[in-house]
Amino acid sequence: MGEFLDHVFRFPTMLFTAALVVVICFWLMALVGAVGHDSFDTDLDSDALGLGGVPVAVSASLVIALSWTLSLIGSVLLTRLSVSGGLHHLLAAVLLPVAVLGAWRLTRWVIRPLAALFPDEPGPSRIDFVGRTCTIRTRRVDEGFGQAEVTASDGSTALVQVRRSGLDVTAALALGSTGLLYAYDEVGEFFWVAPY
Repeated sequence: MGEFLDHVFRFPTMLFTAALVVVICFWLMALVGAVGHDSFDTDLDSDALGLGGVPVAVSASLVIALSWTLSLIGSVLLTRLSVSGGLHHLLAAVLLPVAVLGAWRLTRWVIRPLAALFPDEPGPSRIDFVGRTCTIRTRRVDEGFGQAEVTASDGSTALVQVRRSGLDVTAALALGSTGLLYAYDEVGEFFWVAPY
């Protein structure tokens, strides 16, 4: 255990050890809900580094963890090879960018299958239907009852609950008529509809 700790707190691994502690604290805070896993996505374009497709926190965490691991392995190998003196310091300095580059390449390889778990586009939402026309599918629509069929932008259709304000005294909404979904009530989970 003493040899392990010696290598963990030796240059260059000690730089990655400090970063790894920050990563562990971040993920513990994400676990309890204090921060989101996608907290940094608006701050950095990871696609430019070839690390796109997953949240920046995920790719950065992988780079840091893998850099720490590669640096630790390299540090142990330098000790086992009995490299000492100026050559040891030179090789330790070279180990720093080698560990980062190796970790970056490994991370690019690892995140490719993970990218499917983090879609770029948010999924469809009921709010997407606001402003669309619909076809009434019930005999009447009032403040407490009604259904309509609406077509999404991808061509699929959905049957949604609709309500009509009692203050609306315009034309009636009956089976087969066309209405306009103008608002969504999240509490009641229905759309407000007006004749169109």
